[in-house]
Amino acid sequence: MPERFSRPGGNTSPPLEWSGMPHDTEEVVLLCEDPDAPDGTFLHWLVTGIDPTASGVPEGNQPPGGLEWHNDFGEIGYSGPQPPPGDEPHRYFFRLYAVREPLKLPRHPNADDVHRALEGRELASGTLVGRFGR
Repeated sequence: MPERFSRPGGNTSPPLEWSGMPHDTEEVVLLCEDPDAPDGTFLHWLVTGIDPTASGVPEGNQPPGGLEWHNDFGEIGYSGPQPPPGDEPHRYFFRLYAVREPLKLPRHPNADDVHRALEGRELASGTLVGRFGR
């Protein structure tokens, strides 16, 4: 991933594009997570309620109609990669889900909460993986 998408390098959310949402999609959910974090999977971005007719999100923007949640830095919205210095590059999974009904999430969900809430509700999904190290 380019430096500008990292937390210390600008903390700008990357541009994303998608297509082919099933016709019965009620909402789209986006999350970015780092499974290589030292203390377990780290949530960098969670957005629910994305407009099912949307086809992407421009760099540095919130997805159309989306509600951004707290990430594991304790901030609302996108917070980019910041792996510990000296670690091998971490993988950042940007996952997009078409869901048949809005998700029910706790007040401050973590990545596991989101995956549990998605069970049985997803119609389609896609994943893009970026790598970043410092």
